[in-house]
Amino acid sequence: MKIGIVSDSHSLVRELNDLQKRHEKEVSMWIHCGDSELEKTQLESFHVVKGNCDFVDFPKEQCITTPFGQIFVTHGHHYQVKSSLIPLKYKSQEVNAKVVCFGHTHVAMAELVEDVLFINPGSIQKPRIRVEKTYCILNWDETGFSVHFYDITGQEMIDMQRTYHIV
Repeated sequence: MKIGIVSDSHSLVRELNDLQKRHEKEVSMWIHCGDSELEKTQLESFHVVKGNCDFVDFPKEQCITTPFGQIFVTHGHHYQVKSSLIPLKYKSQEVNAKVVCFGHTHVAMAELVEDVLFINPGSIQKPRIRVEKTYCILNWDETGFSVHFYDITGQEMIDMQRTYHIV
C-alpha cells in the first residue's frame, strides 16, 4: 500500500493537485498533516487534520485503519514536536499506531522509534533546514516500510529515502 503524505502547504492548491495527479496510479490514500489553510471542499481526497494555522473545523487528530495497522495523524503542535517525539510516542502507544504522521516543524524526516514509524513530510510551501519543498510517499507492506521523499517538482530525494524491515 502506498500512502502520499503532505503537510504545511499554507494555501497552495495547484501544487496539491499536481502532486496527486503525478502519483495517481500508485498512491491509494493521501494524508494532509495540517496547516493547509484551505476549505474542506478543496481537500476532499485527503485525510486531513487541523493545524495551528487552519480555521476550518478539521479534526484535531485522526486514526486511520489499514490492512497493516493503525496510522495516527496530527499536526503536532499539541504534542510539542518541536522539542521531542516523546509525547507522540506515548500517544502512538495509546492508540496502537504503527505509523505516526505529523507536520508543524516544516522539517522533513522519517524515523523508526522502537516499533513505530514517525514521518514528517516537511512542507511544500515553507521548508526548514533543507531548501527543498517536500512531501513523501510511504510504501507499507507485510515486510516493512519504505519512505520516499520528493521535492515539489516530483524529483525523488534519494539521500532521504528510508527503509525499515519488520522483524
